[in-house]
Amino acid sequence: MNIDGIHYRTIWIDADNRLKVINQLRLPYAFEIVTLHTCDEVRNAISDMLVRGAGLIGATAGYGMWLAAEEIAAAGVTEDAAFDAAFREAGERLKQTRPTAKNLSWAVDRQIQEVASVRGRDKKELARALAETIADEDALSCRRIGEYGLEIIRNLAEKKGKTIHILTHCNAGWLAFVDYGSALAPVYAAHDAGIPVHVWVDETRPRNQGMSLTAWELAQHGVPHHIIADNAGGHLMRCGLVDMVITGADRVTRCGDVANKIGTYLKALAAADNAVPFYVALPSSTFDFTLADGNDIPIEERTPDEVLTITGLSSDGTPTTVQLGPKGSPARNWAFDVTPARLITGLICERGICTATQEGIARLFPEHLSPAHDQSHA
Repeated sequence: MNIDGIHYRTIWIDADNRLKVINQLRLPYAFEIVTLHTCDEVRNAISDMLVRGAGLIGATAGYGMWLAAEEIAAAGVTEDAAFDAAFREAGERLKQTRPTAKNLSWAVDRQIQEVASVRGRDKKELARALAETIADEDALSCRRIGEYGLEIIRNLAEKKGKTIHILTHCNAGWLAFVDYGSALAPVYAAHDAGIPVHVWVDETRPRNQGMSLTAWELAQHGVPHHIIADNAGGHLMRCGLVDMVITGADRVTRCGDVANKIGTYLKALAAADNAVPFYVALPSSTFDFTLADGNDIPIEERTPDEVLTITGLSSDGTPTTVQLGPKGSPARNWAFDVTPARLITGLICERGICTATQEGIARLFPEHLSPAHDQSHA
């Protein structure tokens, strides 16, 4: 994405061999780039949500493994078995930061397996090259998601002959991936193709990623949008003001159940009740082909402080955190929920579009699942 005329990815290695990321904790009030020097700093960045979003978490973990390899080599560990053991331990610590997003464990396990497969070579250079490959693949996958999703929006626009109103939840845009995004990639592609689109942006409590990140992205790209309260989506659908819903995903099972930001399930229920198409966009790294259904997806529970406080700008323009809840009232904070496959119109990934069924997914990913009769389409 371009910020003030300069193209940025969300994570990159600069000319001085330093790992750079955009600090999402400062958005939308300030655009800040920070350097991550060690694998522990990467772990903290993921855990504290300085970086967040399924694809970006995976890419950041991939780069974190490169930094781990650099640290292991700097400590003088050269024997293959000892290096691999230390590398694997670093990966296990990384995987503990955010349990729900599949992309994180996928990237770490890929690093561990590929680095362990070579002997007598510079493992840290392999880890760096693989981290770059993971990031490049994420960006390419998201660009292709945009191309497939564009056709859905184009067909709706031709059928309805008006601006297409799209509701999204949380942030599944450029900031949540290395580039382009998942749920927002089709929106950007449609806007760039001259198709009139408008986005309803859920605020997405408790961390307000919709209001803080999605709205900021859309404004940067010039896409018409409005921020709405989380509970307004069902009302808009019932009033005929939503033509389609597109969300991202943090983990998708082989039957098509989807874990995404808390509140997604309610949007899917409202969409089903009002015959509004509900699509989920994701790169293949988000699929978990080992899980039969959503009951097996680990759901992260985060600190209650995210529910009980909120951060915004004070009257003098200073970022300020204030208490919302009464003192003494406890809170619980589940970060994700699971939307059953039966509520999902289709899954959009870099290989095409399919139904949210094991048969539909298997058609696009036969190397992971056995194909059978399906009703999927590309």
